[in-house]
Amino acid sequence: MSGQVREGHQGTGPGAITPDGCAVELYERLPVGDEPDVIERAVPARARILELGSGVGRVTHPLVERGFTVTAVDESPQMLDRVRGARTVCGPIEELELGERFDVVLLGSFLVHTGDPRVRRGLLRACRHHVADDGCVLIQREAAGRHENLPQEREIAGGGLVRVVSSEPVRPGVRSVHVEYVFPDVRWTQTFRSRPLTTEAFEDALAEAGLTVDAYLTEDRTWVRAVPVRTGR
Repeated sequence: MSGQVREGHQGTGPGAITPDGCAVELYERLPVGDEPDVIERAVPARARILELGSGVGRVTHPLVERGFTVTAVDESPQMLDRVRGARTVCGPIEELELGERFDVVLLGSFLVHTGDPRVRRGLLRACRHHVADDGCVLIQREAAGRHENLPQEREIAGGGLVRVVSSEPVRPGVRSVHVEYVFPDVRWTQTFRSRPLTTEAFEDALAEAGLTVDAYLTEDRTWVRAVPVRTGR
């Protein structure tokens, strides 16, 4: 479904908007957080990484600089046009078939919380299908309480402000989240659907895909290292 707007997702503001409502020019402005540090601590040095949902390369570029070999996957060609130093693959993650396996598969940006369970199963299936038997999958989860006490806002570099305005139920288990990104010279918005997952539900979803939790990597348990389930012969 590359190029098609995903149900319940939309974005506004200047420049190209991806199928899930992300503004390409916005993500060129947003600074990277601690993701590269978390990843580097959790995986072998110079590992081959398959990054699912790379966007413009905010995480890709620091990983390449640290000696990792990265294959960056995104369904937006406009996003991938900004990626440097990595092999790029354009297409929906849930349909990915590269015919090779990687030391590390990375599923960041809270993609595991997609509102469509069929898409979530496809994302995790792609993770399992592309990770080496002795490799690992790193997944970023939503923090507890992410949809509570709204609106919330935080400042970002460049004088910008990220404001999570609302998170409203649209059907059982699924919420519509509205976010504003405000800079002195421009404003973007994004609306997307999110399915909060308890730890039990998250681990059940991993098990369905043939994965199991190896470790929670951060104190808030938002970053997880999963490994393939070992099957007997």
